[in-house]
Amino acid sequence: MELVPSAPLSSGPLQSPLLDGVDYAATEYMLGIDEAGRGPVLGPLVYGCAFCPVSQEPRLRKMGFMDSKVLTEEKRDALWAAMQDRGTNGFLGWDIAVISAEEISKQMLSTNRRSLNALSFDAAIGLIRAVLERGVHVTQVFVDTVGDAAVYQERLERLFPQCAITVAPKADSKYPIVSAASICAKVPRDELTRAWQFVEAGGSLDRAYGSGYPADEETKAWLARSCDPVFGLPRFARFSWSTTQQLLKERAVAVAWPDDEEGGPSQSKMGAYFHKPGDKRATTARHRLFKRSKLHLVKELR
Repeated sequence: MELVPSAPLSSGPLQSPLLDGVDYAATEYMLGIDEAGRGPVLGPLVYGCAFCPVSQEPRLRKMGFMDSKVLTEEKRDALWAAMQDRGTNGFLGWDIAVISAEEISKQMLSTNRRSLNALSFDAAIGLIRAVLERGVHVTQVFVDTVGDAAVYQERLERLFPQCAITVAPKADSKYPIVSAASICAKVPRDELTRAWQFVEAGGSLDRAYGSGYPADEETKAWLARSCDPVFGLPRFARFSWSTTQQLLKERAVAVAWPDDEEGGPSQSKMGAYFHKPGDKRATTARHRLFKRSKLHLVKELR
């Protein structure tokens, strides 16, 4: 699948090309959004977006779009291939946003922590904006809910007042356009997960990681095998999941990051750095490396 990268990447879009000679601004379009990979402890979270003329919704139904999770892998692959056939199915466009496990870990464990729901909401907003910025006249938006559907819908309505917004649970089984978006998310994510290129250990890590879900015994065994006591786990794992945190606690070397007490022997007080002109300039204790090496200051350049 050339349209989906098989290497680690941060959040980024993948888009179907718009067709030449089509006036996307003159036709009313509907747009659907769905996700794949929310629960796994391994791999990326992928958001899929599909859009087509409102008048073409019956055509979507005839193509067989329904919730991707109840379709066979062969059927999902066939529908994904059909979506990429711009000659036959050019009426149907798509966008994809990939949020890598590394990006999820960084965002959820940073000083200003962000929840997975917040990341998902941003991904959905980004996909809608990306389609609108390409000049597509979107009038209807259907989204599979994350969290409280009413709150989610109200926020989207504030951001996109020109669109009729519908946020609903199980939207992928109710609206064909969301079902198409589900295919856009599910198939590329499966391909990304299967073909992941490990940068750790020279790429020699095995791929017997099962479904990637925390309860999967094969996944748990792979995590245990892949856990280095010093370097931890590959970036393919989500470090913000309790599964990985507990594993690192049990198998990895503990690291202490002590904070120096203010006014301790190795540092000046914070107040010393705020001085008036003419006051004695704040100084800090010299690093022990200089003392051990018997290095002395000869001249200070100003």
